[in-house]
Amino acid sequence: MNRYMITREKIKGQEYLISALYDEKKHMIEVLPEAAGETSLLGNIYVGKVENIVTNLNAAFVKIAPDIRCYLPLSDVKNPVFTRKLSQTKALAAGDELLVQVSREALKTKDPAVTTNLTIAGTYAVLTSGNRKKSVSSKVKGEARERLVKLVEQTAGEYGVILRTNAAEASDETVLLELEVLSERYETMAEAAAHKNCYTLVYREEAGWLRHIRDLRKDDLEEIVTDDRGMFEDICSACRIHKQALTTGGSVPVPVDDVMTADGIRIRYYKDPALSLGALYSVRSELKNALSERVWLKSGAYLVIQPTEALTVVDVNTGKNVAKKEMQENFLRVNKEAAEEIARQLRLRNLSGMVLVDFINLTSKSAEEELLKTFRAALQKDPVPAQLIDMTALGLVEVTRKKIKRPLHEIFPDGLGSVSYTHLTLPT
Repeated sequence: MNRYMITREKIKGQEYLISALYDEKKHMIEVLPEAAGETSLLGNIYVGKVENIVTNLNAAFVKIAPDIRCYLPLSDVKNPVFTRKLSQTKALAAGDELLVQVSREALKTKDPAVTTNLTIAGTYAVLTSGNRKKSVSSKVKGEARERLVKLVEQTAGEYGVILRTNAAEASDETVLLELEVLSERYETMAEAAAHKNCYTLVYREEAGWLRHIRDLRKDDLEEIVTDDRGMFEDICSACRIHKQALTTGGSVPVPVDDVMTADGIRIRYYKDPALSLGALYSVRSELKNALSERVWLKSGAYLVIQPTEALTVVDVNTGKNVAKKEMQENFLRVNKEAAEEIARQLRLRNLSGMVLVDFINLTSKSAEEELLKTFRAALQKDPVPAQLIDMTALGLVEVTRKKIKRPLHEIFPDGLGSVSYTHLTLPT
């Protein structure tokens, strides 16, 4: 079972809020560093203004602020919500004002990307304005899928609904109640937006760390822990734990530091003055490893991960693994171990776009197929869409991963420097 940790660290004089997901062995598998004072545009909905249409790119550039220009693929424009339409045609035109949602952060020289397919996400469901299909996450299987398919087909409204993986563990009443809340939120926003000026922010997405928690698979999460009392209470509120449950009764109320959600997830406020939460979870060493070019495997082999401007290259080397007997069988074992670790590293480092992997050469076609099957299964654990395309004639495995957030090496381009844990004096 996984654990989720939220703490603060000072890196090169800058304070960062570090929220990270750890596996049962306390290995970091996903991390979201947010610099203090920095606000993300991701998920926000604005009244945008079309600056121009670029036919050869099949895209439009839309401004969401006087100094913020965003990229909008025309293929993505379905059922747009206009607040001001200059021409009589349905096609997008320069000067039109419409609702757009930031779907990708700015990456190096690339502008942020926006979409007209507005999404309002909850723990169990996602409401969409552009894609109006009613569907269930492909990760839900068996009887749970059959139940949810029947449930989603009953929903009404001129918008689409996607039931998330977490819905499989929730009751029908819980899912329907959340859908009602999401639809009210969307309708209120859409009605208000019709009377708003250009560049107005009409919907602000939750803080990155709260959104991160909301999107986690609840059936694989054991605990959420933080050393910030305010965040502890915000997490409890997001998990539908009433504020009254956070203090004991009696003449002198005492704060409660440990609660359980209806999903069986423990939420804990950490306050050990002898050892900071960052030190307990080895945040510094985990981040350093995630920024390192070389990653050692248990077998003695290692990976070399090199992000470039165009793509990311991963090389698998035998390293200290020098088994002489049954060489091809050993190479397959090493490659399968590498495939699992590469999938984890892509998620941890948030590497996206095109990825080329040079595995150790295998002579057997069946061995190659077994390796690709292992790699595909590992990539499916990633909440960000990642797809194994194929193996080229040169033996390179092609992978694509959707670009949504900045990769870790762009957040810390010069590494961590000399980092020390922030030892907080916490209240007892």
